[in-house]
Amino acid sequence: MRMITFFLVGLTVHVVFFLSIFDIYFTSPLVHGMTPKATPLTPPASRLVLVVADGLRADSLFTPLPNGSSRAPYLRSIIEEWGTWGVSHTRVPTESRPGHVALIAGFYEDVSAVAKGWKENPVEFDSVFNESRHTWCWGSPDILPMFAKGATGDHVYTHTYPAMEEDFASTDASRLDSWVFTQVKSFFQSAKSNSTLKESLLEDKNVLFLHLLGIDTNGHAHRPMSQEYLDNIGLVDRGVTELVSMVEDFFGHDGRTAYVFTSDHGMTNWGSHGAGHPSETLTPLVVWGAGVQNAQRVTEPQLYKDGYLQDWKLEHIRRVDVSQADIAPLMASLIGIPIPVNSVGVLPLLYLNNSDQFKAESMYTNAIQILEQFKMKMTQKKETTLSFLFTPFQQLTESKQAEFIHKARILMHLEKYEDATSLCQSLISNALEGLVYYHTYDRFFLGCSVVLGFVGWTSYVVLVILKTHASLNRNPSVLKQIPSRTLVRLCICVTVVITLFLLIQRSPITYYIYCLLPVPVWYSVLKESGTLTDLIRSAPSLPLWKCFCYFVLVAFGIELLVVSFFHRAMLTVGLVVLSLWPMLSGLFGKAKFRSLSWCLGCLCLAAFPLMPVVGREPNIHLVTCAGVLILFTSACYLLSSHHRTPLHLSDRQQFVTQMLHVAVCAYISSLTHSSLQQKQGLPLLNQIISWITLASSMLVPLLSSTRLFHRLLSIFLSLTATYLLLSTGSEALFPPVLSWLMFVWINIEQDAMIAQGVSGKQELSTMDFSANIDITRIRQLKLDDIRRSYFFVFFIITAFFGTGNIASINSFDPASVYCFLTVFNPFIMGGLMMWKVIIPFIIVMCTFETIQVATQLSSRSLFLIVLVISDLMALHFFFLVQDYGSWLDIGTSISHYVIVMSMAIFLMLLSVVTHILTSRRIILWRRSKMHFP
Repeated sequence: MRMITFFLVGLTVHVVFFLSIFDIYFTSPLVHGMTPKATPLTPPASRLVLVVADGLRADSLFTPLPNGSSRAPYLRSIIEEWGTWGVSHTRVPTESRPGHVALIAGFYEDVSAVAKGWKENPVEFDSVFNESRHTWCWGSPDILPMFAKGATGDHVYTHTYPAMEEDFASTDASRLDSWVFTQVKSFFQSAKSNSTLKESLLEDKNVLFLHLLGIDTNGHAHRPMSQEYLDNIGLVDRGVTELVSMVEDFFGHDGRTAYVFTSDHGMTNWGSHGAGHPSETLTPLVVWGAGVQNAQRVTEPQLYKDGYLQDWKLEHIRRVDVSQADIAPLMASLIGIPIPVNSVGVLPLLYLNNSDQFKAESMYTNAIQILEQFKMKMTQKKETTLSFLFTPFQQLTESKQAEFIHKARILMHLEKYEDATSLCQSLISNALEGLVYYHTYDRFFLGCSVVLGFVGWTSYVVLVILKTHASLNRNPSVLKQIPSRTLVRLCICVTVVITLFLLIQRSPITYYIYCLLPVPVWYSVLKESGTLTDLIRSAPSLPLWKCFCYFVLVAFGIELLVVSFFHRAMLTVGLVVLSLWPMLSGLFGKAKFRSLSWCLGCLCLAAFPLMPVVGREPNIHLVTCAGVLILFTSACYLLSSHHRTPLHLSDRQQFVTQMLHVAVCAYISSLTHSSLQQKQGLPLLNQIISWITLASSMLVPLLSSTRLFHRLLSIFLSLTATYLLLSTGSEALFPPVLSWLMFVWINIEQDAMIAQGVSGKQELSTMDFSANIDITRIRQLKLDDIRRSYFFVFFIITAFFGTGNIASINSFDPASVYCFLTVFNPFIMGGLMMWKVIIPFIIVMCTFETIQVATQLSSRSLFLIVLVISDLMALHFFFLVQDYGSWLDIGTSISHYVIVMSMAIFLMLLSVVTHILTSRRIILWRRSKMHFP
């Protein structure tokens, strides 16, 4: 198989394996076709006011000031006298969109929906707003449109400020909240003179929604412990005070208004959110007004063992915690509208101040609403599964469903409301468990198909390596072997059987891909079975003991990389072990200076995984130091190589220009940070230079000489200039330290080749990326090449996790992109953060490309070994994916698999990019000929 064909086939296979995880774990949990269910009794409230303080932490609101007072005195008085309070527990990812969907629609959105669009609805869903008679919303243009678009009819009215107002560099983001309160005040004033609007407001089942983004924006810009963030809480408290007074005056203090105050997510001390830290997942919930239980004094210790009650000085007031999705049925129950049909929230009865009958009927409605989803899910699965293969959920068979409902109605008829409530809660628990059961019904079947394809593909790659790149004793008769017709017929029969099976079950088109892909893969494996015969025949001549030791070491190395995904410190352990390689391999005696440089480089890089995650401790002085280090190392190299490899004048001018550019970028990073601290905004010139730097980062190196180290230096200067603009602290030192180690690795591999007795060694400084490869000098693979490939994979993982872990990737901290933009834009900001992650990848990839040239190997051979190692890691993580435990554990296990699969796909694509980046050259003008000695 030609290289390009193999590349395309490999890319296709890995894309399929990558996408399979979304069909297995990230499919939308929503079902449609259910009938909305509402409690038949009169609700306690005619209208509901929902206030969401975006990014507000529970402790920031509840913790009293040192003098014993509260920064939110009105809400504190509600907690202590007139309402019920607790902590709303959010789920990962702790972002605004999934948080609001959980609050208002009552279900936890799957991760793919967040990626598909912040404002759009990839899957339509029901919500409290949709079920209301009228809903008026004020706030962010990033949140309100998705609920207006999802509503049937034209009864959700949104009022938003321009998106440009969401500026992290603004002098005071609390003006966003002031805008909302001012708009609401104007709204009620106009309603007094607008009879149509007043008539609509006086109807029942209405919702008023205030989305307050100021706290979140101030938290990102100034951190949650800043005075701006804390003062914003006070502003919101005053705004809520005026809001309640205004609403009560308008409706004549009729006692028919319920109020809910909460947050969509919290925020870490360093101003990010997205992961599962308690500061992100614990949000405040305060409910008061019509139908809500007043504050309940308690004398006995409460059941919560987290210690927050003592910190918040609220141990004497009953605390009622809820899951975030539970707020949707609570709001629906208060104003008597149907619970959103997709809701999985459980009504928190302790918040209600109503009769036992009302509570029992509300809980019954909640149970039936969730049971309807279960029945729809079961019906869908039953219709697409052969009857003899269908296994129903045993706790809720059709007979047991009828029994539950019948018993609940009898208990309510006998006025045994507590028993009826308890039974409904049991039914909800079973129905939710059943929803998960049917949602994951095909998971084992799909998993087996993917694993079968995985094992087949990895086996095929190993056979290709042995066949084309290893020195085996070949049997001429085997080389001419034609695939037997029996094998072809067998594969055709298997394909037909699988296709018919999937057709009968009316399976989605993606199921055909996952189930049929292993057939051609295993056909290819069986077709190459002759290579196994060659391996067995060559076994007596191979150093079996040495082979066994290599494979054991690589196996331990792969396990170390797997563990490093959970514990970054394992990378430090690995780097310390790698630092000893020259001593263990005998290279130290032959190249002492380079061996010591390697050891020192590994130990310096080993410090980074032990440092705090990126963003926790911003230190712009370290970014400046990184700029100085980059300039120093570049200058040292240019001075040392001046006599060995003379530079053309234009190349010398380019390097000097690039070094000056690095200095400018280091200064811009410092200047931008200073400007934002002084609340002067992002200077336009800084922004223009930053975007030009980013746009040119992959083009400028193509102007330099293709000599090995000249091109690598140009790439290094170009990429690190961009990296400085995206850095906020110690991570800025990572690329120069990594590049230093990569430089030493290239040189020490040359010494390793000499030690192995490989002839034809050429001086590295005279090698050229663009030179035609002499096919006669391309050698076969040796055992030491497995070590080279493992080093590459290890450095790739280090490049990814060296300055952070998975939390630093999915946590939203915009501070890294402030040199480019400060107005909220999740996809541009996310793209810039991903580019920051990719830059160290490119540095390692370019080094690997150089080593392939220097060690006289074809680009395909080492890459195939890398592919096997990364696929073994991916298979390992596929088995570690779990659907139990906390949502964070589930999400993290899936993320690890996605990262490794993305890495395999990405390395394939990046190998092409780095080949172009190293070997191609753009000539802008003619140059005079130059002859090198």
